[in-house]
Amino acid sequence: MEKKEPYASQEECNKRIIHYEDITAFNPHPSVKAHIVSSEKMTAAFLTVDPSTYVPVHQHENEQIMIATDGALDLVIDGKLYPFKKGDVAIFPSNLAHGGYASDKGYSGIDIFSPPRHDWMAKLEELKKSQKT
Repeated sequence: MEKKEPYASQEECNKRIIHYEDITAFNPHPSVKAHIVSSEKMTAAFLTVDPSTYVPVHQHENEQIMIATDGALDLVIDGKLYPFKKGDVAIFPSNLAHGGYASDKGYSGIDIFSPPRHDWMAKLEELKKSQKT
């Protein structure tokens, strides 16, 4: 076996590694839970959608890559339904109207946005402030 690089210290790991379930979650929709993390140029959202939930059709400036990690939903894109299940990836250009219907087992996935979802980050900050008071 080749020699590996040295392991980072715990302090170094704490600066670079985040366990997404440790991030405060918020609800961008009443039946959707999101853990978000952002960098300067993108946002990642770890989403859980309750079973049989309808996520209304919406659009945003941010480009979006959607990765299904568990469950399924029917995506609504341009007025048509697209089956979307674990392992599938969808790419939405800026301002494409989309929504979905979660299956009776629910849905989990990772959404990546560019530029960052400043609207979601602001909601998360409001939630954190309200929890402190």
